Amino acid sequence: MSESMTEPVRTDDAGTLSFVKVCTLADLPEVGAVQASFDGRLVAIARDSSGEVHAFDDTCTHANVSLSEGDLDGGTIECWLHGSRFDMTSGEPTGLPATQPIAIHTVKIEGEDVFVALTA
Repeated sequence: MSESMTEPVRTDDAGTLSFVKVCTLADLPEVGAVQASFDGRLVAIARDSSGEVHAFDDTCTHANVSLSEGDLDGGTIECWLHGSRFDMTSGEPTGLPATQPIAIHTVKIEGEDVFVALTA
């Protein structure tokens, strides 16, 4: 994925989310994840088996490993190195050895475009 050329994602004074286009639905595997880099962060954009699109920090909290290279199973993603699993909706770890959650980001789909607003 190429880095977005738009402004970094921020919230305004009213707390409204700002979104950045990160890819299109055609850029995503039918079930799986890709990596996007914007606003100085690596983010995994994943589509689960029900077609839901998720966005979360791409680094496993157990080890410095890319989660977008892992396998999806239902609503979870598994780290390929040590098998930690994370819920893609809440970010909570659902399998050891990870014990810390990953940051979850807000996704908005407009037509075929996928937009993400980063959490703090």
